[in-house]
Amino acid sequence: MANQKGLIQQATKQESKTTALTRPIDKLKNILAAQSVQEQFQSVLKENAGAFVASIIDLYNTDRTLQMCDPKYVVMEALKAASLKLPINKQLGFAWIVPYRDGRTGQYIPTFQLGYKGYVQLCMRTGAYRYINADVVYEGELVKHDKLTGEIEIDPEKRTGDKKVGYFAFIETLNGFRKTLYMTVEEVTKHAQQYSKSYSSKNSVWATDFDAMALKTCLRLLLSKYGIMSVEMQQAYIQDSADTVALADEKIADDTDDTFDGEVIEAEAVEVTDITDIPEEAAED
Repeated sequence: MANQKGLIQQATKQESKTTALTRPIDKLKNILAAQSVQEQFQSVLKENAGAFVASIIDLYNTDRTLQMCDPKYVVMEALKAASLKLPINKQLGFAWIVPYRDGRTGQYIPTFQLGYKGYVQLCMRTGAYRYINADVVYEGELVKHDKLTGEIEIDPEKRTGDKKVGYFAFIETLNGFRKTLYMTVEEVTKHAQQYSKSYSSKNSVWATDFDAMALKTCLRLLLSKYGIMSVEMQQAYIQDSADTVALADEKIADDTDDTFDGEVIEAEAVEVTDITDIPEEAAED
């Protein structure tokens, strides 16, 4: 009887051990421990690689939907943010890794997306901008909007309530060029419904942080027409535009109506390669 009890306990321990090894978080950690993966993070982040890898684990561990994605592809999307030296903490708003459901296979696919703060950061690195800003406009604050020049006049003292009526983005380059783009809430919503299939997804940033995506939309549209971009920034812009995943038998592309017409200046760009040298047990489903 005692022997039988011991065998059951041993079997239970073995089962628990096997289950632990197949947990998504353990698969992710095994991938991140692979030498080739560590080398890629270290090559772009240097001494900050360890902290960034820890943030991937924290993000994955606290997002149940992201845990339904293949850990390998989560790491690959995280490498895109790492190559741009942008944090993936959701609260910071520089970049996100968003899981979308493939309508044909039912699987979840992780997708890298830039936040508006990420665009601001990349603009600052070019050294070409004196000012860059994006913000919310509340009812009563908008005094004047010149449709010819795009310029707006805002007076926070005239705010009459907490209702949000629009969003703006503003840039001024070192040579004195200034440009503003203002969009009403309705215009942003219409734009998102027309050009972002992810707008209707409950997992999209549109659903969790509409303001952040609205500000990003304004800034992206402004930069696409009048901005100065480094090679790194243009690469990020194209990557953000081209991020596509299958959802409800369609392709998702966030705000892909706008093509870049601005100026490109030389700057270092980092290429993210595919992940190799992954332990077999980590890559298995």
